[in-house]
Formats: sequence, structure tokens, C-alpha cells
Amino acid sequence: MIWCPVVTAQVAITRHVVGLPFSAEDTAKILVHFERTQTPNGAFGLHLEHPGSVFVTSLVYVAMRCLGVSADRPLAIRARNWLHTQPGGILSVPTWGKFWLTLLGLYGRDGLRPLVPELALLPRAVPVHPIRFYCHTRYVYLAMSLLQGSHARFALGSLGDELRHELYGPAGPPVSFRERRYHLAPSDAFEPPNLLIRAAERVMGWYDRFPIRRLRERALQRCADLIQLDLDISDRLTLSPVNGVLNVLALHARGADRSRIAKCVEGFEAYRWDDAARGLRYSGGRTRVWDTGFAVEALLADPSAIRANRDALVRAYRFLADQQMVKGVAGRDPMFPDRALGGWCLGDSTHAWPVSDCTAEALSAVLGMHAATELEFDPRERIPDTRLALAADFILSRQNPDGGFGSYERARSPRWLERLNPSEMFTRCMTDQSYIECTGSCLVALSRFRAAIPHHAANHIDRAIRRGARFLLGRQHSCGAFPGAWGVYFTYGTFHAVRGLRAAGYGSNPALQRAADWLIRHQKSDGGWGEHYISCLRQEYVEHPESQATMTSWAVLALCEVVGAKHAAVRRGAEWLAAHRSEVCRHPREAVNGVFFGTAMLDYDLYREYFPVWALAAAL
Repeated sequence: MIWCPVVTAQVAITRHVVGLPFSAEDTAKILVHFERTQTPNGAFGLHLEHPGSVFVTSLVYVAMRCLGVSADRPLAIRARNWLHTQPGGILSVPTWGKFWLTLLGLYGRDGLRPLVPELALLPRAVPVHPIRFYCHTRYVYLAMSLLQGSHARFALGSLGDELRHELYGPAGPPVSFRERRYHLAPSDAFEPPNLLIRAAERVMGWYDRFPIRRLRERALQRCADLIQLDLDISDRLTLSPVNGVLNVLALHARGADRSRIAKCVEGFEAYRWDDAARGLRYSGGRTRVWDTGFAVEALLADPSAIRANRDALVRAYRFLADQQMVKGVAGRDPMFPDRALGGWCLGDSTHAWPVSDCTAEALSAVLGMHAATELEFDPRERIPDTRLALAADFILSRQNPDGGFGSYERARSPRWLERLNPSEMFTRCMTDQSYIECTGSCLVALSRFRAAIPHHAANHIDRAIRRGARFLLGRQHSCGAFPGAWGVYFTYGTFHAVRGLRAAGYGSNPALQRAADWLIRHQKSDGGWGEHYISCLRQEYVEHPESQATMTSWAVLALCEVVGAKHAAVRRGAEWLAAHRSEVCRHPREAVNGVFFGTAMLDYDLYREYFPVWALAAAL
């Protein structure tokens, strides 16, 4: 799962601060990555197609200098020149960037928006308690508020003096940064702070200037305790390297011993990816279970592929069997002890953060392999029904009162909490609510489980499927499409909604025909489909100039569920997919296909491999 170079930059900065720098060999590989991701104008974008972000470019620049790159190197000169041409320059970096620069002594603390750790001491019933935030936001907030609340600062010595001159120019930084607090570069302004946020931050700012000392210490310790619980459960892998680097800096600021910090730094390596084409980088997440589930589904769709790839399918089965969560982790979150037993994570079980749709796709793949007559498993290797029942129970545990399914957790907070989003760069990042694609995947898995093991929790599962289907039907737009949250955008959401409703037994519902009609209307003249990532930003359909293999596959698969493989739109889509494969049956790299927090576009590298295989098999 490819995002942008800012994660790699944060890892490099953190290792420099704690005195565990990269080797010369790894440094050279990281610089290859920076060179390959720098845009022609010198910037670094928030994703592969973003023209340039002050946030990403500023942190990559600082990381380059921490890695020993000379300020006179063309890579640095281009980035620095681009920053100087932006309105406000480095002073317009979003709050997350201001925070990082403040930690390094490159920005004034008086220009920071307040992050008070005392929120962690509120009763759990209070909606703004960090424990109620979406999990990724929660752990970032806990670490950031700990660092900011303790006035942590990591001096860079002479490098800091050089960076201040390079980032601010000959005039240097301003005497006061207070007026720059809400300055925000247009390139990063997706969710500017509203009046409600500014009013709340004024109150918090007053308190933050004169905190109650004993209360502040209790709050800092509470944040540290919650962080430590996740470090212990995940064996220092943490939820993601985004909060992992902040955890390491928090430990360093609180005087943790070097061996403890080194073990957490080792955890970053789970997110490491290294190849000659794009260098060494750190991803926001690994997707082994997610990709394996879909790849298995693609192969199972074609009986000849099952026979030809039997050994690969058996190995995939063993992998999924090994990666199911077989122990609970309720101790990580004593206030909301959601179950983890029986689930699957995005990457593997060592991550210890199981997800509803990752579990659903893994369970669907396992049940599909059980049902395939071409496959035979050693009885000693076959996953027992009791473990499959645990997976179904895990999925059920993620259903929300509205009938939809959350991702990592059930909804903990009201949707209005999104109005207090302080991120500026991201949207819909405060709460883990119900998602169309998670719900679609869960309905597929529960329906297959009900057919395979009908005696387990039958009434509960039947009710969950009905409620999930009602949720999907209620989220369909008047045009017939379903919006996604984790992919681009209507094409992805519609694919999952159609798949889920069909599996749930709603094949004759008019909503499915409306969805099919919408897909047919948006088929391009060459037979493919293509949706631009701007759809996610505008929340309306924006056509991509070129057809995309991944999106064409989603459309073909959805249409096969409704109008059948013989329909003209399906045939034309399948012909486009077949015509655009290379000699080794691969599709070339194309536009971004995933999304995170509404604006962080992702490239799921293997989508263009297995979804076309699956779509072509379905269209046979």
C-alpha cells in the first residue's frame, strides 16, 4: 500500500533524534526514494498524484538534511526553492508540520494550536475523550499531546541553525509565531479550522498557558500508560509507523532507556519496503492478509485456475490459518474492550489490530476454498469450524446500531465530532463509523458462513445480515451509486454494495438495477471505466481521462452480479481488460485507487493484478 514519502521522512528524523541513524547503505536507498517521488517542480506530494504539499515537502527536506544531504545538492535545492515560492512559505505548513518543526526547534511553540493531554482524564462518557476518537487519530493525539504538553524539544545543534536559515531565508524566523497559528497553505487546506474549533482552542489555549501542575502530570502519565498498552500488545509494532515514530519520541522525551527505544525503532522495520526501482521507504501499512483474501477469490472464480494453482492456494490457506487472531487483546483498551479473538488484521497477526473487512475477506476466502471440489486439504490442516465461528463472532462484534459495520472498532462517538477535526489535511478522520465497503464485505462473509455452518448463532447472523442490507439500501444515492470511504469512490463503493446485497439475498431489489444502470451510464467509449481521485474530495463523480484496470474490474464484477456476464457492457469491459494486459498478464501502473481519511490517496499495488483476473473469470 503506497502513500507518500512523509512516513519515511518521519522515521529518518526520529532515528536521527534518538541517536539510531540509518546506515550509509540504507541512507543511499532512502535518497533514491526521495529522488523518485520528487515532482518536476521540486515538491513532494501528499500522494502519488498530488502536485505538492508544504507539509510533506518540509518534513522530507528536514529528513534529507538529517540524513547528511548537503543543502547544495540539487534534490535539496529544488525542494527548498519550491517551499520559498509557496504563499507563506514554511510558516504556512499545516499544524502537524508545525508540531514536528517545533519539536526540532525550527518553529515557535507560541504558534502551535493547543493539544492538551488533560482530555485523557475526562470521564469516558464525554465525546471528546481521545479514547473515543478513530484509533489512528487517537494514538497520534495521545503521543502529540504528551509531547506538546511536556514542552518536549530535541535540539539539532548546528544543523538546526543551518535549517532555520534555509527554511526561512536570510530574514530568519519571525520573533513571534502566534499570528501564524492558523496560516495554512492552499495545497494542504482540505479541512480548515472552523469557528467552533477556534473557540474551543481559545479556551484550551488559556488553560495550556497556565496548567494545573499536578493535573498535567497525571494527564501526561495517563497518555503514556495508554501508549504503553498498545506497544505491549503489538510487540512494539504499534497501530502504524505514523504514531509509532511519535511513540518513540514520547519515550525519548520521558527518559526511557536506550534498549527500550531501540526495540520500538526495530518495530518500524515491519513497514519497510526496499526495491531497486523506488528505493527504501516505509509504508503506512502492510496488506498481506487483505491481498491474499482477494487473490484467492480471483483464483477460485475460475475452475481451471484452481487446478493450475493448487499449490499456491494451499500455501495461501496455510498463511490465512496462521494469521488468524487466536488470543484476545482487550487489555489494550480498558474503557472499550472490543474483542479481537477470531479476527484477521490488514497485514498479519503480529500487528494485533484486526479489522472487520479484512476478517470478512479472509473468512470468505477460507470458506471458498473449503467449498472448492478441486481442492483437498489434509484434515490436520483444515481450519476447524470453531475457529471459523470465532471469525463470524468477531465480524458481528463490529456491527453498529445503524446496521453498518465499522473498520477497526464499533462507533464510539457521534458523527458531529467530525466538526472538531483539527487535522486541516484530512477529512472524516475523527470517528470510526459505518462504511459501505466494510458492510458489503461482512455481508458476503456472514452469508457464506451461514450456508457452511448453519447451526452457529443462526438468528443473530440472520438479523445482522438484514440490518446490514438495510444500511446499504439507505446509503444509495439517487443516481444509483454508492459512495466509498476506502477506495475511489463511487465505483469502489458500488462494487462492494452490490456484492454485499447479492450475497445477502437481495438480488431482485430494484436498488441493484439502479446501481447497474449507473455503472453502464459511466462506461467509457473504449469499454473501460475510470474515476478520478478528485471524486473523493468533491464527493461527486469525476471521470478520469483514461480507463483504469482496477476500476474496470470493479464495474465488471458488480455488473456480473446484476445483469450477468453476457450483457454488452460486461463484454466490452472484459474485452478492454484482456486487451490491456501485458504479455505476462499484468496491467501497467495506473492512477491511485485507494483513499485514507478522505484526502490521503493510496495505491494498492496488487489491485491491478488480482481484480482483473477475477473480473475476467467472472465474465467468462
